[in-house]
Amino acid sequence: MDIDTLAEKILAGDRRALSRAITLVESAREDHRAQAAQLLQRLAGSGRQALRIGLSGTPGVGKSTFIESFGMMLTRQGLRVAVLAVDPSSARTGGSILGDKTRMPELARAPQAYIRPSPSQTHLGGIARRSREAVALCEAAGFDVVLVETVGVGQSETVVAEISDLFLLLLAPAGGDELQGVKRGIMEMADMILVNKADGDLKPTATRTCADYAGALRLLRKRPQDPEGFPKAMTVSALEKDGLEKAWEEMTTLADWRRAEGHFDRARAAQARFWFREDVKQALLAELERGPVKAKMAELSDAVAAGETTPTLAAEQMLAALRTG
Repeated sequence: MDIDTLAEKILAGDRRALSRAITLVESAREDHRAQAAQLLQRLAGSGRQALRIGLSGTPGVGKSTFIESFGMMLTRQGLRVAVLAVDPSSARTGGSILGDKTRMPELARAPQAYIRPSPSQTHLGGIARRSREAVALCEAAGFDVVLVETVGVGQSETVVAEISDLFLLLLAPAGGDELQGVKRGIMEMADMILVNKADGDLKPTATRTCADYAGALRLLRKRPQDPEGFPKAMTVSALEKDGLEKAWEEMTTLADWRRAEGHFDRARAAQARFWFREDVKQALLAELERGPVKAKMAELSDAVAAGETTPTLAAEQMLAALRTG
């Protein structure tokens, strides 16, 4: 694969080249990893920057419906929108349905939009392991907004905040009370809470839920990266396309303030450090599957299974062997 040619096509906005590049960075093959690193280094100097928006929420809250309505609104404003949708992988077979495009038929056909489903594989936290690199590729391709839709997650899956400039938490009406809102975890990571399905019979319930969470947010400790009034809770209806423009105004207000105050660049620098450490951890784990180290792991694993030693003692022996080896 000619990396320079691929990079030039991505910078020119070629969608097929972008899709090939994302497939390349998601590959686990060693030769592909080397090519992916070369490609990302080649594109690093493009200077292009998109607004990265992470979107999380429980299964069935309407994330895909929201993204389609929200994305169409942005494209009508002349913005180019990329959607990276992460699908859960089967713990048994490793396969994924990757059916998010079927949930966003209108956005999938929009010339200003690009949708890429990806499998979560074995990565925890609601995103795929290479989502960060896919975001960087979309930025280089000239997209103005990159939306990262996580798999349906719970309270502790906050990794998407490490690849986002803004982190949105989508909630359903009657999804919890004020006490639920002050629990540590995903709530305190959110920049905005959007209570979806605020339409029809659910509208009064959605309004009450929004009020509960707005009260909960006031009880959380003030964060230095937030101006007055943030984080905030709002109601939206993806179905009726109500509240989306107001939500976008608030997002741009927050992003502009963070840029002006220097929080935007500091957050991206901190995220780069986080992913550097994550890549080192993953590389160290991969070493356990190679050569004599793999044989030692298998030997100690068999000893633990047979009850000849404890997992803790076997782990200490393994680490000692790595230090001396």
